[in-house]
Amino acid sequence: MIHQSAWIGKNVSLGENTIIGPEVIIGDNTTIGSNVIIHKGTIIGSNVFIGDLTSLGKQPMTNKKMARKPSSELIPLSISDNVTIGGNCVIYQGTILHQGVLVGDLASIRENTEIAEDSIIGRNATVENNTRIGKQVTVQTNAYITADMVIEDDVFIGPCFSSSNDKYMGMGNYRHQGPILKKGAKIGNNATLLPGIIVGENAVVGAGAVVTKNVAKGKTVIGNPARQMD
Repeated sequence: MIHQSAWIGKNVSLGENTIIGPEVIIGDNTTIGSNVIIHKGTIIGSNVFIGDLTSLGKQPMTNKKMARKPSSELIPLSISDNVTIGGNCVIYQGTILHQGVLVGDLASIRENTEIAEDSIIGRNATVENNTRIGKQVTVQTNAYITADMVIEDDVFIGPCFSSSNDKYMGMGNYRHQGPILKKGAKIGNNATLLPGIIVGENAVVGAGAVVTKNVAKGKTVIGNPARQMD
């Protein structure tokens, strides 16, 4: 079903049972799988691939318990040219995917997130809201990118990575801030980063490390709690 106010470019391929909502814009030579839902106002560039069963431009949900309610005035989801999105993904309104981004199957990307050129969000990875991801970043399978996180260019994040942004776990007395990963940082699989941790440029966090303090530029930390290697 295609809403009459949607605009679709040339040579666009649409799968079965796909729903295109009002004011959606789709560029040329884009392929959209079956059972895809594209919500109101979503902007999709040219030469984009979208897998089956994916939801684009979803609005965030809330309830009485949530301390930080999502904004009711989000910009439309914007997907630039040459982006590839796998099947069973959910990408929220208010997010920007720049040119060449790859999103693996089953990934979830929340609102007010920006992912720069040629970055990879791996299979079943979760990227929470208010997060900024730079160019040529790799986020591997099952990684959890918390809200309010900053990831600069050329960062590598291994599988099953975990991060947090609330130092006092819901008590409401801490300004939410996820880890900040500087350019070229490398994070091993199963590593855990606490709120507000800064990992310096080209620093390395070893597999399974639990990082409770900042990591200096170019240094390597390992262990639980993480300690700097000599």
